[in-house]
Amino acid sequence: MDKPFTVYGAKGSGSVAVEAALTLIGASYQVVERIAWEEEGARAMAAVNPMRQVPALVLPTGELMTESAAMLIWLADSHPAARLAPVPDDPRRPAFLRWMAFVSSQIYSLFWIRDDPSRLAEEDAAKAVVLDRTTERIAACWRAMEAQITPGRFLLGEDLGVLDLYVAVVSRWGPRRKRFYADAPRMAEAVRRVDTDPRLVTFWAERFPFEGKYAD
Repeated sequence: MDKPFTVYGAKGSGSVAVEAALTLIGASYQVVERIAWEEEGARAMAAVNPMRQVPALVLPTGELMTESAAMLIWLADSHPAARLAPVPDDPRRPAFLRWMAFVSSQIYSLFWIRDDPSRLAEEDAAKAVVLDRTTERIAACWRAMEAQITPGRFLLGEDLGVLDLYVAVVSRWGPRRKRFYADAPRMAEAVRRVDTDPRLVTFWAERFPFEGKYAD
């Protein structure tokens, strides 16, 4: 029997996109809960990922992967039957790689700052400015993506893929979905289909429910 994948992550975190991809693939996996934005969780993660961040993915071979976009691309490419990404010779492949990297570098990376503005600012007033400006930067990035992508049922066509999962998770973080819906209405239609995909309804309810501060 093959060994399962091991995901280090937490509810509502970036690991959820990776867990969703594994769910759609039908792979066996286990989750080790690590709330890495709290000091205790960060210390525990240091033994796995020197950056003290989630997600981290241990492959059945024992090899460690970090960086959510890399994990999602690798999972899609190594399980082509799941149709979670355009294959290398598909004309949509350049756009797929472009937008996976865009979400990772331009949007996701800002949450290292937003999770703890004191990493860049000391005074409360300065922290408020950091939060406000990163909010507007994230919104601007969603608008830029919206202007340059032509969704089908999903972001790159008719198949739900890892780019859809990535955007579905990251758009739930600040400035939350209401702002995302306003700034990226065409993308929003595709993302709503991800939220309601029958294969993932139970998964979302368990790992990233729309409630409390994440209410839609």
